[in-house]
Amino acid sequence: MQTAHHSALTAKHAVLDRQIATEAQRPLPDAVTLAALKKQKLKIKQELAQI
Repeated sequence: MQTAHHSALTAKHAVLDRQIATEAQRPLPDAVTLAALKKQKLKIKQELAQI
């Protein structure tokens, strides 16, 4: 059973995934931005694993 919190985290994870893909495909991706997005995505992934 998925809770609202789990659904919200899953949605945020998907948004971050798209943002990472978009940034990575730019001609000159910003390494700092990519690192920050990946860190946020990892934090959400860890929180999802704890639920």
